[in-house]
Amino acid sequence: MAPLGAVVLALAGCHQAAPPPAAPPPTEVGVVTVQPKKVGIVNELPGRLNAYRVAEVRARVAGILLKRLFIEGSEVKAGQVLAQIDPAPYQAALDSAQAAQAKAEANLRQVEAQAGRYKELAPIHAVSQQDYDNAVASVDGGKADIATAKANVATAQINLGYATMTAPISGRVGRALVTEGALVGQGDATEITTVTQLDPIYFDFTESSGALLALRRQVESGQVKSVAPGAVQVTIVLEDGTVYQPSGKLLFSDVTVDQSTGMVTLRAEIPNPDKVLLPGMFARGRLEQAVEQNALTVPIRGIQHGADGGATVMIVDAQNKVAVRSVQLGSMQGNEWVVRSGLQAGDRVIVEGLQKIGPGAPVKPVPFESAAAAPGAHS
Repeated sequence: MAPLGAVVLALAGCHQAAPPPAAPPPTEVGVVTVQPKKVGIVNELPGRLNAYRVAEVRARVAGILLKRLFIEGSEVKAGQVLAQIDPAPYQAALDSAQAAQAKAEANLRQVEAQAGRYKELAPIHAVSQQDYDNAVASVDGGKADIATAKANVATAQINLGYATMTAPISGRVGRALVTEGALVGQGDATEITTVTQLDPIYFDFTESSGALLALRRQVESGQVKSVAPGAVQVTIVLEDGTVYQPSGKLLFSDVTVDQSTGMVTLRAEIPNPDKVLLPGMFARGRLEQAVEQNALTVPIRGIQHGADGGATVMIVDAQNKVAVRSVQLGSMQGNEWVVRSGLQAGDRVIVEGLQKIGPGAPVKPVPFESAAAAPGAHS
């Protein structure tokens, strides 16, 4: 019977339950450790480009336009001749004024000589005192005539100069508004063309008065440090999304608020050496108006948005388990969000492997750069 019992015991041992399977290893996730740092408060605001200077070239004297000496759309220099009005009548007026001046000078020499002779004769009563006084008065009148003649010559020279129209500033000349042979300047100063200076160029944009007020309060509380207007860099983003270089600088902000929109106008000066930027173009301006001294930032990929619009992040707690935190976001700076509340310095925020985990799950945190470099790593 003993051998039979041993067989039964052996068979019973074969049917004992297998040991439970080992627990899977914690999921590896990429984390960034939140640390305070200086962050520029960058806003992106819409606006339009405006010419630095625009000068109208007008006919300041009347006459027939003889020549147009510019190519529409070309670059011109200040003082460059753009058009010519028939100068003949103005040259004749100058010649006449110069002749009148010469005559007045001759008359003055004559009366001065006569007054000189009378001055010697008057003491010996060879001429009357009245004649001498008349001679002196004639000298004074002759000097006045010369002054008038000189003024007429100067006026004639100015009018003759106006017959040659030059560029008042350097820039790009516009289209011709009149053609050769047209009578211009008759009754009004006929516009011939315009010259626009494009380098540099102005960028005028708007910001809400509420945003400026909030920024001022942050500066007053010491949370952020204001940037002086002359030191604020403004980068232009064109309509197609292209970032224009070089960047410019903020010149000023308006002192009044538009009552209809609640916006404040700001102006920046942008270098435009290649004339890529043109007046009237729509653009967006990125400007750093202040610097937050101890900002907490999280990469965009670490932020999750709920159906209610609230933002959350997943962190690794002290037990290396996943915890969810609600956060309040500030502005977006590059590829990071500034977090206003919900996180503390030293928190480990998960930015890689979010799809593989849930709240309370044990994880193996590794620095985000290492996780990104690992083969096959993805969020």
